[in-house]
Amino acid sequence: MHMRTWLSTALALLAILSVAWAAMASSQPPAQAPSEPPAQAPSEPPAQAPSEPPAQAPSEPPAQAPSEPPAQAPSEPPAQANELRALDGEWLFFEDRTEGRALEQLGPPMSSKFSFRTEEGAVILVRGHGSGHKDVRISLDGSTTDVFEPESIASYRGAWKDGAFEYETEFVRASDNARTGLYRKEFRITPDGLQVRVATDPTEGYKSVGLYRHVEDIPMPTPAKAVIGDMAWLTGAWVGTRGTGGAIAMEERWSPPSGGSLLAVARSVRGGKMSSFEYLRIVERDGGLVYIAQPGGAAPTEFVLAELGKTEPGAMRAVFLNPRHDYPNRIVYELAAEGGLSATIGQIKGGTPRRLDFKREGN
Repeated sequence: MHMRTWLSTALALLAILSVAWAAMASSQPPAQAPSEPPAQAPSEPPAQAPSEPPAQAPSEPPAQAPSEPPAQAPSEPPAQANELRALDGEWLFFEDRTEGRALEQLGPPMSSKFSFRTEEGAVILVRGHGSGHKDVRISLDGSTTDVFEPESIASYRGAWKDGAFEYETEFVRASDNARTGLYRKEFRITPDGLQVRVATDPTEGYKSVGLYRHVEDIPMPTPAKAVIGDMAWLTGAWVGTRGTGGAIAMEERWSPPSGGSLLAVARSVRGGKMSSFEYLRIVERDGGLVYIAQPGGAAPTEFVLAELGKTEPGAMRAVFLNPRHDYPNRIVYELAAEGGLSATIGQIKGGTPRRLDFKREGN
């Protein structure tokens, strides 16, 4: 009886121990389970995740995007564009550089004043290029620009060639397309200014050469020292005629010098009607004299007294210049010994000046 009880008790203890052992064995996996994953999980992904994408993503696009356009856009145009822009603005005739011309033949190869405006791939003939056409756009690709008039067509073609802008103008009759004229002009920037060459017959080459400058690049003459009293000999009413058979009557009426000035009005009459008038004055300025003309009441144009003196006993001469004016840029008053007065207008050098002769009213 006691033997069986002890045996039962022993078996029960063994059962309890085996359960406890099993529990201890089952407690080991939790220590192994987290040990390896934490070491493996962060080790490889962090090294792989950022390594390749950052190197590939920004490497090629930034290098390709800006590289080609800047190299292609400014390749050859910059030099040409700079020379082309130098044509911009208004140009004034400075001197005739045609070889072999006599003094009286000297003059501008085209109009004495003209202007350009440039834009990418084109030059605009603003004004002063002949035929009365304005704002004519000439493409530098050689294409034609046509200007249509009731009886004629003017075709403009131009290009940038050997460091110069060159264009041709062909005129044809609208009725039968017969050519009536062909002109070629070349404009080249030089250290002295803008050299202009003109060919009225391109097959014979350029015949006229002139130098033009921007107004601000043309020097003004040194003024002659004088006071208004030195021009007192101009005082009075002066009358004369001009034109065929003296058809046009003209007059200049100069006041006596006073207050540092001489004032005058000029008038031309044809067929009993006034054909033109002008306001004139000579004023003292900076130790010299300035002649100011307002033809038709227009804005004043000034001419500096560059020369004043006697040419012979009883004769006087005054020369006024303004090389920055297109025409005239030289005005000369001369009092003859016998009492006649002449006014001559023209260019500073060469050309055919225009002379007007006066006598005192009543003589």
